[in-house]
Amino acid sequence: MRGVSLIEVLVTMVILAVGLLGLAGLQIRLQSSELESYQRTQALILLEDMTNRISTNRANAAAYVTTAANPLGIGDSQPISCSGNGQSYDVCQWSNALKGAAEQSSDSINVGAMVGARGCIEDLGTGDQYMITVVWQGMTPISAPPSNCGAGLYDSVTETKCINDLCRRSMSTIVRIANLASP
Repeated sequence: MRGVSLIEVLVTMVILAVGLLGLAGLQIRLQSSELESYQRTQALILLEDMTNRISTNRANAAAYVTTAANPLGIGDSQPISCSGNGQSYDVCQWSNALKGAAEQSSDSINVGAMVGARGCIEDLGTGDQYMITVVWQGMTPISAPPSNCGAGLYDSVTETKCINDLCRRSMSTIVRIANLASP
């Protein structure tokens, strides 16, 4: 009888261990999903910010255009301290927001935005429509977005599955500038 009870206890411990490992895996996936959700929210805020900036300065909308090969944000040449006004000030402020300058850790590292955030503003060829795109580094591979903004900048150099832009996330919106001149 004593051996049967010991086997029952061991089986119970194995079942409990498997259950706890499942809960630990679920917790890790929940944290990853939470970070992905936070980054999408930040991207929406930054898209809306630049949409409002271009709409406000509609006469100079064409001056905001960047190239997909030289996006704003991480790795650009915008200064930390923005001065002036108009388009150059807006671009500098948006670049700093993409870099996460709104929040800093105790050792002065920017932590207020997405991982590896970059932004592009493209002229859609009509002279009155512009596509604003924000891209960032996701946590897990899914599929490469169709946008060219930041393409090739999110391939991992370590042994992960983040290759061929599979971890690059992208969010875009279109700004239409109305012609307010009288006919």
